[in-house]
Amino acid sequence: MRRPCMTGTDLLLLHPPSVHDFRKTAVMWGPVSDVIPSTPVFEMYPIGFLTIAEYLGRRGHRVRILNAALRMLRSRRFDVRRALASVDAPVVGIDLHWLVHAQGALELARIAKEANPRAKVVLGGYSATYYHEVLLRDHPEVDFVLRGDSTEVPFHRLLGALEAGGPLDRVENLSWRDGRALRANPLTHVPENLDHVSLDYRVIVKNALRYRDIDGHLPYLDWREHPIMMALPFRGCVHSCLACGGSAGTCSAVLGRSGLGLRSPAKVAQEIADAHELVRAPVFLVHDPRMAGPGYAEALLREMKATGTDAEVVFEYFSPPPDGYIRAIARATERFDVQISPESHDDAVRRAQGRPYTTRALERCLSASVGAGCGKLDVFFMIGLSGQTRESVDGTVRYCGRLMERYPGGIGTGLSTFISPLAPFIDPGSAAFEEPRRHGYRLLFSTFEEHRRALLSPTWKGALNYETEWMDRDGIVGATYAAGAGLNRLKLEHGRVDEVTAREVERHNAVARELVARLEAGAAGPEGAGALSLSEGGELCWKGELYWPGKGAKLNYKRIMRLLLLGK
Repeated sequence: MRRPCMTGTDLLLLHPPSVHDFRKTAVMWGPVSDVIPSTPVFEMYPIGFLTIAEYLGRRGHRVRILNAALRMLRSRRFDVRRALASVDAPVVGIDLHWLVHAQGALELARIAKEANPRAKVVLGGYSATYYHEVLLRDHPEVDFVLRGDSTEVPFHRLLGALEAGGPLDRVENLSWRDGRALRANPLTHVPENLDHVSLDYRVIVKNALRYRDIDGHLPYLDWREHPIMMALPFRGCVHSCLACGGSAGTCSAVLGRSGLGLRSPAKVAQEIADAHELVRAPVFLVHDPRMAGPGYAEALLREMKATGTDAEVVFEYFSPPPDGYIRAIARATERFDVQISPESHDDAVRRAQGRPYTTRALERCLSASVGAGCGKLDVFFMIGLSGQTRESVDGTVRYCGRLMERYPGGIGTGLSTFISPLAPFIDPGSAAFEEPRRHGYRLLFSTFEEHRRALLSPTWKGALNYETEWMDRDGIVGATYAAGAGLNRLKLEHGRVDEVTAREVERHNAVARELVARLEAGAAGPEGAGALSLSEGGELCWKGELYWPGKGAKLNYKRIMRLLLLGK
């Protein structure tokens, strides 16, 4: 066991906002985060922060998480520079997973260097991996990039090499500077077995109390009111969704992963039970377990049943499952919910996105899920797809109305439908990004610097990095707001939102649409665009639909006290 750093922190894991100066810069964020828990600042840090902190913690390193984006959202008085200067960690890790953090990540890297010039700044994540050479060549504030989707072990070896002054060319997946030369060590750490990785929320509780910084460890702004836990069965993907930077093709070409990195079903099931014991909140199972094969999915459900947990588990369907699998979910859980993203009501449009199933198959699985006792059933659609016209978007909205009529529900219960734009970016590495013309897209910019600057555009329209053969950026924006208004009316009609909420969403939709036009024309908004979008939280849907009935995190204080007293 190594001796901990005298400063108390060996590694600071720092999560940036999408745009660092969002509190000062008027940006019309748009409906880019209406269907995820975070705000348009994208303050939700990747779950890799938890696994890195746990893995390094078991090896004697003290790892602190600082969600700078959330702290900045919570208080205008929070000073990032002062906070970083007070930590004095020898190594600072910053996530650049999705490209929406391109501006914020580089700004935090620069500030971290200014606050502590001796600190080494490490970037990681999908986007950092894709642009690793550019990041090191053009940004002296970045010392290292750890590539790939599993950096726990390389991070441990990098910390060891830095502490001992050892050679860096032995650290797998590391890109670095050797004098003026750029070096990229082989991408060889792509483990097929991930049982050395743990998603242990006890680490977050202990670290939040150790560093007296609860907000800095929270995953997103509304977590206290609307908590969600997560469980991770594997890394990688077997599907080929057209615009996804985490698809099978991207994982192979960029991350070096040709198959899934699996965790044992027993370990995943126990983590679901442990997470629910600590915080009585739904547990979201990241990925569809069937991607690892029917045997894996069946084993996971058996292990979940064996734990005896009464956790409410949220399952993703990447495609409509057979009825038997749905019934097995119902037998294995006390309560379960489902999320599925057919993207479009149109079979041809859906097929073009890499989701080759029919609307009839979708409806069969929805009926089977409702019949098996599914609680919350969320169905997500998208705007900006290959083959999708304005008329097709309007058809999707009408289809949402038919689904709500067929599957009755209430406010926050039963079936809910959502629609949002593919925004702001088509992901680098995806098929649509690499071969846009082949798939009906036109990329408007592709370099890292172009994306970084685009995030500073006055409106979300200016940040879009694509158009399609069927809709330009004006068409995508117009279709988005029209779809939001139409869906809002249907939700009021079918009792999914109340009249007060519907009027508020309608007002925000109208003001946002007008503000986009004014800012594009060079006119200023009445309060500053950023203030509008961040304060009202959603332009197409009521954000509350995403959350589960009930309010507030139900913490197991007896379990937390045991954790503090006994350390386990």
